[in-house]
Amino acid sequence: MKIQEAARLTGVTERTLRYYDRIGLLHPSGMTESGYRLYDEDALRRLQQILFFRELGFPLAQIREIMDSPGYDMNEALRRHRLLLVAERDRLNGLIDLAERTLKGENDMSFDAFDRSGIDRQRDAYAEEARRRWGGTDAYAESEKKTAGYGKEKWASVEEEADEIFAAFAALRGHAPDEPDVQALVARWQAHITRNYYACTKEILAGLGQMYTADERFMQNIDRAGAGTAQLMSDAIAVYCAK
Repeated sequence: MKIQEAARLTGVTERTLRYYDRIGLLHPSGMTESGYRLYDEDALRRLQQILFFRELGFPLAQIREIMDSPGYDMNEALRRHRLLLVAERDRLNGLIDLAERTLKGENDMSFDAFDRSGIDRQRDAYAEEARRRWGGTDAYAESEKKTAGYGKEKWASVEEEADEIFAAFAALRGHAPDEPDVQALVARWQAHITRNYYACTKEILAGLGQMYTADERFMQNIDRAGAGTAQLMSDAIAVYCAK
């Protein structure tokens, strides 16, 4: 479905969906010839997970790092989300019951139903566990710290530079991945990640290169610059990191 339809279905504004795309949190599944973003079932499922995390108070940068972690378990995350939502439902049921009894004239001066400290403790515990299990790397921590203060203008600048690098790779499709010009772009990409997110070692870069072709979402995003761009990046990164 087009972005307008996705916005109507999910209640998330088109502006927010475009922003999620720009910061790498939720890329569209494809683009029409006219340039409209398209969202399929997998994209909407990812959006649902994002909204669950937002309900728990996670910042967008953390959500992106957690969900893009190779070890991320969507079903396990959903089970934990459900536990917290049930706890919230039980608290609301307690408030409804108190309101009904008060309307009937019962003089119940208990304030226990308003207490949400238990839910807050569960949320804090889950947040810490999620960071530890899916985002507990030095790179994650560094990225979280570095991007915490990024505003829309900064994110737009970071994304613009990334698009320029993708376009430069696209222009070299058909070239061998070990050619100097291609390898120079890999070095530029590594520097871009290091400057804007975290120290991108060759070990980390090698893992990213594999993900660019193994994960359909990454491949589609990079290949918006031109079909085969992701494959060239992946191959060139493998050469670069083997040196």
